[in-house]
Amino acid sequence: MVEKIWIFDLDDTLHNASAHIFPAMNRAMTEYIMRSLSLDEGAAHKLRQHYWQVYGATLKGLVRHHGGHPTYFCPHHFLKETHRFDDLSAMVIQTKRLRNLLRSLPGKKLVFTNAPREYALRVLEILGIHDQFSLIFSVESTKFHAKPSVRGFQHLFRVIRKKASDCIMLEDSLPALMTAKRLGMKTIWVSKRLYKPPFVQYRIPSVLALTHIQV
Repeated sequence: MVEKIWIFDLDDTLHNASAHIFPAMNRAMTEYIMRSLSLDEGAAHKLRQHYWQVYGATLKGLVRHHGGHPTYFCPHHFLKETHRFDDLSAMVIQTKRLRNLLRSLPGKKLVFTNAPREYALRVLEILGIHDQFSLIFSVESTKFHAKPSVRGFQHLFRVIRKKASDCIMLEDSLPALMTAKRLGMKTIWVSKRLYKPPFVQYRIPSVLALTHIQV
């Protein structure tokens, strides 16, 4: 029997980042772009959203189009500055029974996130689930080829030495799930929306609802 490989996104999949973290993160990214490219707030906000829509991650657009800039040549600096949350423990919303759910899943579990490793580890520790994952595959691990980039997924498969067909992807991002399905992974969309695109095999309102489906 083939061992299941559960691949979890982090923000808005394992926890609710939209409530407190994403608004603060988006402000930090806009301010970073304002400082680094000498743009006003409106222009910086528009550029950030444009890169997120086109590339699935603001950082990828900045590296691709502003790689020669004295600040942007270092993606690590951008990530550190935009994920610096002194009150992160107060911003993370706890989910009851999440640890028990993860412990009950047969097979290996890992996190695949577009967030930086340090931030991801902090969130998982606050949630009390960091020890449930055999690997934290962050945006640094992808060599900054963030989801939904195929190259990021290929880096992951090389590291875990597994076929895509052995893996189950749980995500809130449809573009990332589209890539996952195209590569041959099973796909679970974590969303409260009612419709289900054809490349999504299961839709659940939260990861806790995994107990209600047979994957």
